[in-house]
Amino acid sequence: MELAILNIKGEDTGRKAQLNDEVFAIEANEHAIYLDVKQYLANQRQGTHKSKERSELSGSTRKLHKQKGGGGSRIGDINSPLLSGGARVFGPRPRDYRFKLNKKLKALARRSALTLKAADNQVLDFTIDTPKTKDFLNITKNLKLDGKKVLFVLKEGNKNVSLSARNIQGVKILTAADVNTYALLNNKAVVLAESSLEVINNL
Repeated sequence: MELAILNIKGEDTGRKAQLNDEVFAIEANEHAIYLDVKQYLANQRQGTHKSKERSELSGSTRKLHKQKGGGGSRIGDINSPLLSGGARVFGPRPRDYRFKLNKKLKALARRSALTLKAADNQVLDFTIDTPKTKDFLNITKNLKLDGKKVLFVLKEGNKNVSLSARNIQGVKILTAADVNTYALLNNKAVVLAESSLEVINNL
């Protein structure tokens, strides 16, 4: 697969970028994508939720009234889950939501996502010498991506690019080694820096 390489003005440079068909043109595996996205979202959860159970409340354990003969329902102490302000039965406890996926499955999911987003890919030849948000906004406008969720993929971390884009809503910057299925699918378009193809074509 070939894509035209654009400059920061959104103009065709006349050069072509060769995309690896084993990464960008495979038969997408939707179940692998589902598992990878599920794992990514699960790994983001803090798991610090907690509610107090009966033995953890500070109220008295005295039985409120006798078991039988009062004409009302039987009841225990004031911490009963049946009473307002009482304990919660089988409430949430702190836990780790992480789970494991095989590396090959995650790689398949990533390639499947790149295949699904192939039509929305753009390859850009660009450098930013000074961190300036206005310059980066102009790049998104020239690519007709302003106001859209866009993922920019760089070969390696670039401080100037990160500083220029960090205040722009909807723009996410990742290095090629950190590209994941969720980020690819959670953005309307993917802009690949020309230099990042060395890594992306071998994912």
